[in-house]
Amino acid sequence: MPAGRHPTCGHAPGGRTRRRILCLRLPRHPGTTRTVRGAAPVLTTRGRSVVPSAAESHPPLRVALLGCGVVGTQVARLLTEQADDLASRVGAPLELVGIAVRDASAPRDAAVDRSLLTEDAAGLVERADIVVEVMGGTEPARSLLLRAIEAGAAVVTANKALLAEDGPTLYKAADAAGVDIYFEAAVAGAIPIVRPVRESLAGDRVRRVLGIVNGTTNYVLDQMATTGRGLDEAVREAQDLGYAEADPTADVEGYDAAAKAAILASLAFHTRVSLDDVAREGILAVTADDVAWAAQTGHVIKLLAIAERRDGGATGEAGVSVRVHPALVPTSHPLANVRGSFNAVFVEAESAGELMFYGRGAGGAPTASAVLGDVVSAARHRVLGGKGPQESTYAELPILPPSAAVTRYQVRLDVEDRPGVLAQVAHALAEHGVSIEAVRQPTARGAADVAEPGVAELLITTHAAPESALSATVAAVAELEPVRTITSVLRVEGA
Repeated sequence: MPAGRHPTCGHAPGGRTRRRILCLRLPRHPGTTRTVRGAAPVLTTRGRSVVPSAAESHPPLRVALLGCGVVGTQVARLLTEQADDLASRVGAPLELVGIAVRDASAPRDAAVDRSLLTEDAAGLVERADIVVEVMGGTEPARSLLLRAIEAGAAVVTANKALLAEDGPTLYKAADAAGVDIYFEAAVAGAIPIVRPVRESLAGDRVRRVLGIVNGTTNYVLDQMATTGRGLDEAVREAQDLGYAEADPTADVEGYDAAAKAAILASLAFHTRVSLDDVAREGILAVTADDVAWAAQTGHVIKLLAIAERRDGGATGEAGVSVRVHPALVPTSHPLANVRGSFNAVFVEAESAGELMFYGRGAGGAPTASAVLGDVVSAARHRVLGGKGPQESTYAELPILPPSAAVTRYQVRLDVEDRPGVLAQVAHALAEHGVSIEAVRQPTARGAADVAEPGVAELLITTHAAPESALSATVAAVAELEPVRTITSVLRVEGA
């Protein structure tokens, strides 16, 4: 070491330099010194410089959690258990600074640190960098998220009902504040579908989205198909297993699926679609007989969320059609094999072709997985700069009425068993521009359904036609003199 040099780093203490250099002696480890230039520490090991990770040098990002139910509990658990991994992925530690709940004294899962519980949600969101909302409902969730955005926080939400009802208000506020808003968990639990539609397919043109997006109804219909149970019995079993709420209205009447359909349609077609724009029909009218008939004709019944872009032409108006209803799906279609409480979304795009996304659509841990993915994305932008996707509504396509949707019908009816009846039915369909694809007549009715003498059962499947023409046709057929009753009307999708 030359005389007058620092004993650790070798710098001349009185030399003229362009940058001030502070040298620190570390505990003696062979060949290791640390030099701090200004404020940035550099670890030098045997002549090699190693810059500390951003997670070591960046201050923690404060995360506020709104809600501590099934999903919120799992979010809190993952933030704690995976803290080191998340910090490495983000480039900064994620610090859970509070969990807003209605009653801080209520019993909680052991995974929840009770010292973080607070009933002051408004105060919590104003001291956070990222606000995670899993409380559900429209209010106070909307007001709290707007308050968080105004305070400069990024927002992650799993609230499908709020986004479907008033998403544009949140998107506009986030854009004005220059902060992120992410909502992967709002549509299909753990299934990554929001990001692929919003980002991965941004260079393509999506034509159609067809999805099973409600696990409760899929479980119920699957049980009806595999065990022969009736609807009420299958719903009770779903409740016993925790798949359905005590009040299953949102599931069985299609409200939950309709909210998700509105979100997916808005993303896929770059057009604002609200919950009120979605035609909705639940599964309450589906009978065990319908399910049995579906099996005989090579179909299964699924509650489908359908969003499609129509270009008009001979089949109807141009615009976006969004609807939720039970439908017959051919057993050859991938969606037919989605069993139990699983979800799946089938996307048809012009260039990419057919894509299917499948997985668990509900549950605490699966949904929390999607939430944490969004948290990491928002946190990375805080550390590295940048901003997530904004709302895209440039297309401004018209929202078509339910009557403009193009589908196929399968109609089951009881008629007088005499010559000429089928001809009358076919004539009624032709008068409304609806053609018949197939007619089936069973040789014997089910054991539980004793045939009335002189009555035959017909099953008619139509070709594709506008919903308005099909519904008018069914009404006309019901008025025919030899028709005793229309037993069932189901749409056919995915053929």
